[in-house]
Amino acid sequence: MSCCTQRPNGSEVTATAWVAWLSTNGFGGVLTFRVKGSAEQASSPHTVEAGKFLDPAEHFIICANILGSHYGTTGPLHVNPATGRPYYKDFPELTIRDMVRAHRLLADILGIHRIHTLVGSSVGGFQAVEWAVQEPERIGKLVLIATAAKASPWSIAIDETQRMAIEADSTFGEPYATAGMKGLAAARAIGLLSYRGPEGYDLSQQDENDDFSSHRACTYQQYQGEKLCRRYNAYSYYKILNAFDTHDVGYQRGGVAAALQRITAECLVVGISTDLIFTVPEMQALHRMLPRSTYHQIDSPFGHDGFLVEHEQLNRILNPFIHPTHE
Repeated sequence: MSCCTQRPNGSEVTATAWVAWLSTNGFGGVLTFRVKGSAEQASSPHTVEAGKFLDPAEHFIICANILGSHYGTTGPLHVNPATGRPYYKDFPELTIRDMVRAHRLLADILGIHRIHTLVGSSVGGFQAVEWAVQEPERIGKLVLIATAAKASPWSIAIDETQRMAIEADSTFGEPYATAGMKGLAAARAIGLLSYRGPEGYDLSQQDENDDFSSHRACTYQQYQGEKLCRRYNAYSYYKILNAFDTHDVGYQRGGVAAALQRITAECLVVGISTDLIFTVPEMQALHRMLPRSTYHQIDSPFGHDGFLVEHEQLNRILNPFIHPTHE
């Protein structure tokens, strides 16, 4: 599904893609974010499922796609009303705060004045914590999984390395949807190294024979790059990487610690033992800065991707927080 919002002067229209799971008991709303995935992908097993932390029998659940995405929300492949042609490289630069403003407009249009639980992981967590700072009165509970209140130099460096890979593709910048695909594949492979880390690769990508002409880790990197190219575009990926690096809840608010004190929601912070992007010490520091926070940790060898892999651990952590009556 999608909805459209328009600036007061009627000059620009933005569409936001979203998907919802309806509850018959009217027990509040849960809003969750996807970044490179489509809104519909939140329906994957163990996420939106009976008895799990996103239980459609308990809540009205909405998964909102982000500005700049490939999956329906206004992005680089949409038509620029000023030219009548797709934006491609000319799509406007975005910030995390822009993305949150789009989510707020979606909630307004849907008549959601109070969000029972706002759930964000990774860069979805960037948006969740920013929203909780912007509108503390709207958010009842806040779940932050493997994320941060400000983009770190380390995460920005990872993003810049991926941008360099895309820019190295000579077709990037050309006015067609499949431009920059080789660069996108390389950027995805670079990103995966930070998502999984050495333990995850050593567990899952061991060679099964002595044929040194082909390594399982190599074919995995190539496959993952090609797989993303089949479902995404380099312009969206590039613009969203830029937006990631703007994240700072403390900007023009007296710093991160002061900004986080605005949050009134009951908070749950979840770190991952081997996360290379948002490390355990960083997650614990975020927890300590939040006024009403509980910290839990997923034990996983799969790094940042641990929240996707260790769904049973995640359910055990989130279910009692979101559904305390189930204990």
